[in-house]
Amino acid sequence: MNTRTTRTTRSTRYTTRLTAFAAIAVAGSLALTACNGDAKTDAPAAAKTTAPAADSKPKIEVSGAFVPEPAMPDMAGGFLTVKNSGAVGDRLKSVTASAFSGKAEIHETTADGKMKEAKEGFPVSANGTLELKRGGNHIMFLDVKKKPKKGDKIAVELHFEKAGTVKVDMPVEAATHNPKQHH
Repeated sequence: MNTRTTRTTRSTRYTTRLTAFAAIAVAGSLALTACNGDAKTDAPAAAKTTAPAADSKPKIEVSGAFVPEPAMPDMAGGFLTVKNSGAVGDRLKSVTASAFSGKAEIHETTADGKMKEAKEGFPVSANGTLELKRGGNHIMFLDVKKKPKKGDKIAVELHFEKAGTVKVDMPVEAATHNPKQHH
């Protein structure tokens, strides 16, 4: 066999292998497409199955709300429990109580015990609960217009990302009020 015949044979084998590989790749992709169906018809179906139903929305309920009589005349704390019995999560973004205080914020308590404004709010997962309690995350009323007394009610608006505004009348309780003792 001469050198020219050897090169032609190698070149033919290479071309045959390359053609076979390409044919296998094309056949494989056709088989996968056949298994998956037409991509144009699958995309909307996938969107329909993953999107929440029109009636799937947060269902927010507030309970256990109270404001203890504040020790200082210009600020107070507020506590409550938010329950979301809906199929979609939500987020408590902010709080207002304009008739009671110049400013209301939602505060988080950090691991070192310090408090700071929760600028991003607090998530309330689907079928979940958010508890704003003493020693933890809470509502902070600043620039209180008139120091409240036990028996007063404070009109508060909780602003949720999806559920919108939820109005709550928060009763003022004794400074030492512990809701767990009253259940």
